Amino acid sequence: MIDHVGENGNHQARGLAPVPKPAHGDQQRLGLDPAVIPRRTGLQFPAPIPLASWERIGRQLSLIADSSAWWLGDWLVYGESHYNERYRMAIERTALDYQTLRNYAWVTRRFSLARRRDRLSFAHHAEVAALGEPEQDLWLQRAEQFGWSRNRLRKELKGAAALKRGAGRDVVQAEAVPVGAGFRLSPSDEQLERWELAARLQNCELSNWVVQALEMLAEEVIKQRAAASA
Repeated sequence: MIDHVGENGNHQARGLAPVPKPAHGDQQRLGLDPAVIPRRTGLQFPAPIPLASWERIGRQLSLIADSSAWWLGDWLVYGESHYNERYRMAIERTALDYQTLRNYAWVTRRFSLARRRDRLSFAHHAEVAALGEPEQDLWLQRAEQFGWSRNRLRKELKGAAALKRGAGRDVVQAEAVPVGAGFRLSPSDEQLERWELAARLQNCELSNWVVQALEMLAEEVIKQRAAASA
């Protein structure tokens, strides 16, 4: 997890409420309203502006802040792959923190451009970056579908992890399998997490989901063998 990334990006401004993300696939131009003057150390408001303009500036700032994490990550990945150790010297000549860049680059590598979701922040992607691609896509899909904040996504991930650590492995005991008592499955952590998520998506207990999945697989194998013998 990357805790220093803000709810709506990597540099969320205090006092600004979260703003909606652009629709997926939208190519929103990044820039600031000409009513303000951006400086290295702040924004200048030369003249009074209406509420609508102030809100639009907030949306623009939020989008730029969130996008900058992806930009910096892609920038570092490109430097690492094209300039060997010389990219470190280039970073030292900037005001950028190397470890922060490394965090951005790590998340960036975990998501190709095609898999990054416009409706979700960089922070959402950072929360699931350590998972395998199928799990990443499933959790991001749920976050996008239900409008989860980064904190809500983190809470859901922690809940799933707690289930896995606690009763998760015990409920996979095959007491519902009629062949013999004490039969157990020994899935890897990644497999168990995937099964638990699939069961939750189908509103099913994990043990019942496992039995149903095995039944479906058994029927398919039997059908294939019968077809081959015909």
